[in-house]
Amino acid sequence: MAVRNKTYNNVVNFLLRLGEYHDQISTTSVGDIWEINLEKMQKMPLLHINPTSVVTGDSQLTYNFQIFIADLVSEKENWTMNNADANFTKLIKTLNNEQDVFNQTLQIATDFIGMLRHSERQSLAGINDINEAIYFTEDQFTLEPFQERFDNLLCGYVFQIGVLVQNDFQTCNIPVTQAGAGY
Repeated sequence: MAVRNKTYNNVVNFLLRLGEYHDQISTTSVGDIWEINLEKMQKMPLLHINPTSVVTGDSQLTYNFQIFIADLVSEKENWTMNNADANFTKLIKTLNNEQDVFNQTLQIATDFIGMLRHSERQSLAGINDINEAIYFTEDQFTLEPFQERFDNLLCGYVFQIGVLVQNDFQTCNIPVTQAGAGY
């Protein structure tokens, strides 16, 4: 049986599906990060997928993405400052939940990496054919915190991830004229 090559659409839809499976992610999107319209989005946290490149190997493709996990920081005048149970005398206390947002988005980001690294979603889908193309990732990841002020403060983590899929670079079904290209 031949390898079932995965397309760009297959990979992006798989990543979007991982976001759909995660109970804490409310919205998923794909494209340039600056194209996100936060005014239309009412549900957060957000998983945003920014495609960056595709690298070929001997029998695989690596689809590279920049992944954003973000949420809005809330600021309320009547909030207790930071952690009321903590007794930090030198801590500058703020009336927002920024620390909690960074904590939650980091946890979601590591969940996302874990689902790809351990292929949990694929085993639940019943993929047991050795020739079936699956999605996975490897390497170590650097998760960078970010803050952006749009109409509201948005913060979270961004990281680069490569999704590896098999590709046999089949040449039998390429839509070309059957003529030589030499001169």
